[in-house]
Amino acid sequence: MDVNRSLEGRVAIVTGAGQGVGEGIARKLASLGAHVVIAARRAETGEPVADAIRAEGGLAECIVTDVTTRESIAACIDETVSSHGRIDVMVHNAFAGGHASRLEETPADAWFQMSRTSAWASFWCAQLSYPHLKASDQGRLVLVTSPSGVEGSANIPLYSPSKAAQRAIAKSLAREWGPDGICVNCIAPVAETPALASAFSQVPTLRGAIEARTPLGRIGDPTEDIGGVVAFLAGPDSGYVSGQTIVCDGGSFLGL
Repeated sequence: MDVNRSLEGRVAIVTGAGQGVGEGIARKLASLGAHVVIAARRAETGEPVADAIRAEGGLAECIVTDVTTRESIAACIDETVSSHGRIDVMVHNAFAGGHASRLEETPADAWFQMSRTSAWASFWCAQLSYPHLKASDQGRLVLVTSPSGVEGSANIPLYSPSKAAQRAIAKSLAREWGPDGICVNCIAPVAETPALASAFSQVPTLRGAIEARTPLGRIGDPTEDIGGVVAFLAGPDSGYVSGQTIVCDGGSFLGL
């Protein structure tokens, strides 16, 4: 556990925290003292993360949550508030979709799947957590988007607009919720995840290509590199940062 306990006493929900970037975010927030709810679609992935955090001296529990339904997100929030009396930080990270294909070959239901876990789930997470974030003295909403949502990406034509929608939601809510003292931001990460590992196995040259175009010469660590940025956005030092997208990709994208 970190000596820094800047998130002590705060309650955070992290969706899609059963693996990858979400797991890294949850681990980092817990290491700084937050009580973290692992909102995972499957207990088989969420429970081990909660167990690992507790084994390291942190506070965590898994609540099975399907972000494609408003009812499931509502149940997670209700259970969290019932158990802990508050929510200070809502991090929406869960996402499904993004398979490569040209636009003319992409079926319509691909947009339905991606928008449910990106735009729709962001809307539901925001709407349902709002009264609790407003009641917090430092309410924070963080949406996990992608560099593709900023610069676009060839051959995944629906992925980029679905992630860009999250940036628009964050900007709008930063304006709407500013008077309530709630900070709303996005992160756009590139990190070592199971999905990226799978891509590396299919395209052996991909890792080298990503590292070569990255000024820092490496791919991000989900806990320290990505979780650390979310911890900043969730903590007391980010009280004047809102409506922003922080690209955490080692300098690969420099367009902001």
